[in-house]
Amino acid sequence: MVKTTGLISIIAGIVLVVAGVATWFVVSSTLADQNITTTSDACLPDRTVKGPFTAACQADIIEQHTLDITDGKTYAELDRDDPLRETTMTSSFLRASLFTSVVAFGVAAMAVGMGVLFVFIGFALRKLDSGDEVAA
Repeated sequence: MVKTTGLISIIAGIVLVVAGVATWFVVSSTLADQNITTTSDACLPDRTVKGPFTAACQADIIEQHTLDITDGKTYAELDRDDPLRETTMTSSFLRASLFTSVVAFGVAAMAVGMGVLFVFIGFALRKLDSGDEVAA
């Protein structure tokens, strides 16, 4: 039973690593296809948005620019008839989309990390079942 559990753990780990890597590349490719470049005043200036750090930097600078335009007011703080509400709403949508990609990158990285852990656990279980000593 231990050997079988180890094998299942190894297989699950490999699946998690493959899924995590695939997710990372799909999200990165999708972001790159949008041809977004961080602004010159972003924390990572003048770079193509295709990873978690550039996406977060672009989201942060969008917020800063929006607050500059609205004198520090958020969407909820603007009057309903204020023409800047539409700009603020678009800004919120863009930021949410960028942060969604940041979360996707994080989940992909976590899947890879968990996959590697499962593979190690699987090999350790199989080694334990073989009767060999496992180094501490």
